[in-house]
Amino acid sequence: MIPVLASEAGLNDPFVVPPVQELFEFPALAFEDTLFAINRTVILMLFATLIAMAVFVVAFRSPKVVPGKLQSFAESIVDFIREQIAIQVIGKEGLVWVPFLTTIFMFVWINNLFEIVPFINFPPTSRMALPAMLAGLIWLVFIGVGLVKQGPKYFWNVAFPPGVPKAIYLLVTPIELVSTFIVRPLTLAVRLFANMMAGHIILTIIFLTIHAFLFSGRGTPIGLVALAAAPLLIGFELLVGVLQAYIMTILAAVYIGSSIHPEH
Repeated sequence: MIPVLASEAGLNDPFVVPPVQELFEFPALAFEDTLFAINRTVILMLFATLIAMAVFVVAFRSPKVVPGKLQSFAESIVDFIREQIAIQVIGKEGLVWVPFLTTIFMFVWINNLFEIVPFINFPPTSRMALPAMLAGLIWLVFIGVGLVKQGPKYFWNVAFPPGVPKAIYLLVTPIELVSTFIVRPLTLAVRLFANMMAGHIILTIIFLTIHAFLFSGRGTPIGLVALAAAPLLIGFELLVGVLQAYIMTILAAVYIGSSIHPEH
């Protein structure tokens, strides 16, 4: 399995350490030097979207009383998002947000999974543009919900949370405004980006170590250690990918819930 995953490094080719930018930057395949340039990252994002759509379309196109494997898989995801995130975090109002939260979870999760897929081995979420776009979308949504539910008073409720002594507002108000409207989207984006970028670099180092030292004579023990460590790191990154999708989804629910229920 590991030699297959390491194939991109060219296990039997002359070893060359690639520049770091080659791990994240790819030449345009179409519409170069335009806002609509298409490269490997864009193709993978579109592919992730199609996979997520296909899973639910096929699973629920002809739902059965006794579900098959795909329908059971899709239902388990929706049930988990609905029961453990939407209702638990937002309340009954969270039911209308199940499709949105499920979309976020599936999109982030599938993009993260590309990190360990043979011959792809690259998570689009390790490029800052994608986490930033998702964080910006969530930012717009929770502000929009706040304005719809609370009106212009939404910003007042954020700046002056109830139950705080008036003298403390001098300290609390700027903290609340910065944390709600600046720190929230920033941390959402950076958390996902940093974790996936670090994981991509670590796996690349392991695969390159296997390539450089395995069957190289005196360096073979190092290659064997890397070969043994690779499955553990792959399993760890699989867990990280699911966890990061869950964290972004549940934080989106928390922020939407805080806009619906100002007392929280």
